[in-house]
Order: sequence, then C-alpha cells, then structure tokens
Amino acid sequence: MALTLSNSTVPLSPLSTLNENHKLHSCVHIKDLVTRSQESVWICGASSVNRKGTDVISYGDGGENGGGNSGEDVLEELKTFWDDGYGTQTIKDCAVAAMDLITTSDKGPPRWFCPVTCGKPFKDSPLLLYLPGIDGTGTGLGVHIKSLGKVFRVQCLHIPVWDRTPLEGLIEIVEEMMMIEHTLSPNKPIYLLGDSFGGALALAIAARNSTTDLILILANPATSYEKTMIHPLMSVIKSLPEEHYGIFPYAISPFFGNYIKMAMVRSTGRNHMQTLSELPANIRNDLPSLTSLARIVPKDTLAWRLKLVESAAAYANSRLHAITAQVLVIASGNDYMLPSKYEAQRLSRLLKHCEVRLFEENGHTILLESDVNVLSVIKATHMYRRFSKHDILKDFISLSITEFKTSAVDTWWYRLAMGAALFSTMEDGKIVRGLAGIPDEGPVLIVGNHMLMAFDSFPLVMEFHREKKYVLHSLTHPELFNINAEHEDVMIPVTDIMKLGGAIPVSGRNFFRLLAKKSHVLLYPGGVREALHRKGEIGKLFWPEKQEFVRMAVKYGATIIPYGGVGEDDILELIVDYNDIKKIPFLNLMWTAYNQGRKNLREGMGGEIAQQHFHMPYFLPKRPGRVYYLFGKPIITKGKEHMSNDKDYLQELYSQIKCDVKNNMAYLLKKREEDPYRDIVDRFVWLMINGTLDQIPSFET
Repeated sequence: MALTLSNSTVPLSPLSTLNENHKLHSCVHIKDLVTRSQESVWICGASSVNRKGTDVISYGDGGENGGGNSGEDVLEELKTFWDDGYGTQTIKDCAVAAMDLITTSDKGPPRWFCPVTCGKPFKDSPLLLYLPGIDGTGTGLGVHIKSLGKVFRVQCLHIPVWDRTPLEGLIEIVEEMMMIEHTLSPNKPIYLLGDSFGGALALAIAARNSTTDLILILANPATSYEKTMIHPLMSVIKSLPEEHYGIFPYAISPFFGNYIKMAMVRSTGRNHMQTLSELPANIRNDLPSLTSLARIVPKDTLAWRLKLVESAAAYANSRLHAITAQVLVIASGNDYMLPSKYEAQRLSRLLKHCEVRLFEENGHTILLESDVNVLSVIKATHMYRRFSKHDILKDFISLSITEFKTSAVDTWWYRLAMGAALFSTMEDGKIVRGLAGIPDEGPVLIVGNHMLMAFDSFPLVMEFHREKKYVLHSLTHPELFNINAEHEDVMIPVTDIMKLGGAIPVSGRNFFRLLAKKSHVLLYPGGVREALHRKGEIGKLFWPEKQEFVRMAVKYGATIIPYGGVGEDDILELIVDYNDIKKIPFLNLMWTAYNQGRKNLREGMGGEIAQQHFHMPYFLPKRPGRVYYLFGKPIITKGKEHMSNDKDYLQELYSQIKCDVKNNMAYLLKKREEDPYRDIVDRFVWLMINGTLDQIPSFET
C-alpha cells in the first residue's frame, strides 16, 4: 500500500497511522448539487490512499469540509426544527451531478466520495455507506443527503462507467472500508444503505460479516431480480444495435418511478394549492433528467451491471439465514421494476431482525420521490444509534422542520378538526392564551388526564413544538413500542408519529433520566384505563391512591404543572366499550388472546386502576367541536429536594395535583360555552378570512 500526496509516493504499512485522533472520513468531495461550478469533483485537504486498487481519500482533523467530528464547531445535538434541506435537491440535481462525475472523473476503479452538501455531522455520528443502484454513480441519495449528513458520516460508492469489477471485488471494497472503520471505532455500528442493486449487495456483505455490528437500510432491494421484467430483457439488450440503444431508456422510463412524486419533492411541506400550481413546471424541469440513463449507463455497461445484479441477488438469497444484522426495508407499493412490496414481506419472514416500512404510492426510484424521508424512517424504527446499544434518550433526534411540516397531525385539516385551544396559568394566577405559563427551564413535569384513545396527546405535543420550540417527552405504555405483525397496518403509522415526536416508554429509569436531563415530561397517571375508559366515564380520573411520580419530581426539584383537557365529547361518541366487548363472544375471545402476555403496569394494585386491558373501542365521529387544554399554576419544588422522603408532604402534593387537574377540567367545561369558534364551521370561516390556523380566537379568560 502507498500513501499518495500530490505527485509523490511514500510507503506506508497498513493502518500504521490510524488511531483515535485520525479518522477516515470523507473520500471525495462533490460540489453543491444546487450551485454548480465548472470544477465538479474535487479533493479538499485530503490524502489519497490506494489500497488494492481502491481510491480512498482520508481527511485530517482540521479539514474544512471534511465531515469529521473534530473541531470546535461540532454540534452536540440538533435543535428542534433543524434544517434538513429536504426539497432543495431533486432528480435533476442528482442527474447533473452524475453526468459531471462520469465526464470529469470517471477513470480508475470504484471509489468512495462524500458530497459537500453533507456538511459536518454532530458528535459521535456513525458511518453510513451508500451502495448505489444499477447506475453506479452514487448520486441517488441527493434528496436525503443533507439530512443524513447531519447525523451520519456519509460515504457514497461510485462505480465508473467502464469499470468491470466483479461482485467479489465490490464486496471486498466495501468490506475494506468497514474494516478500517471498525478498527478506528470498534463500538460504533456501520450502516449500509443499499438502493436496488445496492440492497442486494448490502445483504451479500452482511451474510459474510455476521460478527460485525451492521445496520442495513434497503430501498427496494433487488433480491427479487429473477421475478422482475428486466431479467428476460437481457438477451434483448445484447442484441440491440448500438444506434438504437438510445431508444431503450425512453421505452422503459415509465417503469422507473413515480414522476409526479419526483416532481413534488421540492414542494414538500407546502400547502396543496401551491404544490399543484408548481407541479407542471417541476415536471417540465425534471423530464430531461429522467431519460439520462443512456448517457450514464451505456449498452455494454448496462449488460454488465445486470449480470452483477443477478449475481448479487443469487448470492444474497442463498445466505439470508446467515445474516444477523438489523435490517430495515423501505419498499414501494407501485414498483413496476421489481415486486418490492412482496419482496419486503418475504425478507421480513426470512431475516432474524427485519423491519418493513411500505410506501404504497411510490415507485422504484423511491429515494428520489416525495413522501419518503429516509432519516425519519430510521428514527421511527429506533434504528439510529451511535454506539453498540440503542439508547432511547441519547440517540433521540428532535423533529426537523420538514418532519414537522409533513406530520399527519400537523396537516391543516387535522388542526382545523381539533381546533386545539391551549391556556396556561402564570405564577400570579392569571390565565393566558398559549403556553407562556410553562417554564422554559427544566425539569418540568406536566401531569394530566387522558381522553379516549389518548388522541389528545397529539395536538398537545405538536403545539409545544410549534410555540415553545422544544420537545415534550410523553411517557407512553411500553406495549405501544412492540406492535405485532397482524396489527402493523393500523398501529405503526400512529406509533411512528409518537416516536418522532419524542414519546418514551414509561419506566422508573426513563422518568429518572428525563428529569436528570432537565427535560419537559408529559405524564398520564391514569394510563391505559383512563385512555380506554367506558361509557359515562368521560373526564373521570383513574389514578392510583398513592403517589408514584411525586417523589421523583421533588427529588430533582422539578416544576410540576397539572393540566386538564376536555373536548372528547365534541369529537367522538363511544358506541362499544370494553363492557360491551366482553358480551360479544368473538370480540371477547379476540381481545383476550391479544392481552395474553401483555405487560400490565398496574398489576397488583387492585381496583379499577388495575383493569388495564388493551382493546379497540368502537366509536363514531361527530361534527367536530374543539379540544381545550388548561395548564394550571406551576408548583415549584426546587429547594424542597430534602422533602423527597416526607410521605405526608408527598401525599398532600399528590392530592393537590389531582385536585388541580379536576378544577382545570371544570373551568374549561364552563368556559367553552362562551367560545364563538367551538364549531368547525366557524373555524373554517376564520381560516378562509385570515388564512391561518394559528391562534384562532376562543373564549375570554
């Protein structure tokens, strides 16, 4: 091996200079995909290491754009509403970058590069290796590169057009990079993000490296190659005259992906009218890029790449049993190139640790289409971690601006239907609209009542994000983080929203850690029994007789804020409750079986609080009224930490909190009668006149 600096060559023994203070980060930096310059591929402050014919560029500690973790400007964490750059780059930018790569720097063997737009990741970010699809350019991650670059040290594999490295050689190139990273950071996971062919390649690599801590993210993996429409076309491609090959990309372009969703990427997070008005122009701008396959992948190269796909699929399929890595499959429901939906289901059955997220409306080029945010999917499945074990608090990443704008519980129609009106109480007892009465400095413990199905927590958490710009961690029943396969279609969209918003499984340890971090915590003492209450129990509290959370809150000097919420009776009407379910044999049998082995957090307490049976009550929606929240006067426990073992004081404080919650609910039930915008029609008229859903008027306090 040799270390190449400019035009000189200096012998270097393998890994002799690699240590904890000198990490291999980016390989080649590519210019910003949006602002092009004539110099499209360049190396900044880097040394080129040639190992077994593979170009690797390693950055020193002080590289300006090196993407390393050293330096004073490395972030400890990402703040709420951080800019993920989603929508700033599209398929057109990816195609332009690909053409620049193959025209200016496409000689030699496969190599790794890191786009400049990745920027610097935050502290202790793991390595992510992007394995491209059949195009081999490595630019297919452009839509997601800015967001992934914030939390990963991204490396993209580029396979030059005329390179003929066999499958074994490509596997060795990736394994070599993995070996270097594992030597430098043995306690960190290594991510392989494989797109189509890259997905099959990633599985093949994982099968050979069962002892390495790998996490695989597979986008429409090509392990189903034998069932695809392309497989029978190999002979056609070989016999196609060179002068007619230019027609081939146009012929198959309708099968590549959903062009409308590709064009909608840059409109993500905007209102629907604006998106529709911009769509024709976006499609016109992107169309030339959609047919660039003939220039990026010539005929001979395409035939070679298809052989690689076939080999990778066969290799991976024969060794699926050997894969021990965590696997996340991101699959399209409308993939006309591969049967990706059914392949994802097959892989989930055969692999030991496999999660699937299905996007029904997307096509084969899922990474270039709207409505798919790779980082969001990784976060929602709890597959993002920086060390050997996932830490639900340390590895939590707050909502980006795109995640907030595209959340299902922040759509205009959901906000209009809920009409959430929040009030808080200042320290002098004055009730004000909004959250001004909630302290910004933690720890803060917010304690309240549950409405039916706990639907009230969604607008509450989102309003905290919107107004206070910080995360409100909701302590949630652990069973909601362990969904059975038969309930995935219903529950996963809900639980994914909860996880992205900061929901944490309720436990004494997690509660302790949140308070120690001075977080804002949302707690519902009534738990499942209160959220799945029966008919005639609206607003009834099912709290334990003895205090559970107060001692911990006092021990950490937390500010406790009792809150009351009402409005369930304006939104839903309960038709079949748990008592009714027990009288219906097939429903009773189904839910009894479901609850077998489920964790009951109140087991042994006796009384109604212990009746925490999971079930799905049946209800009818009403013409929406409005939900209201009142946060009571803050209860300051700072300076009283010494009283955390005083049982009389703790019980008195617990009773005060419970009483305040009831009083807050009673206040709201009375005052909502004075609200001129309690009905959805009145709120809709306000929206049409004022053009905003923020701070729709309510009753006078």
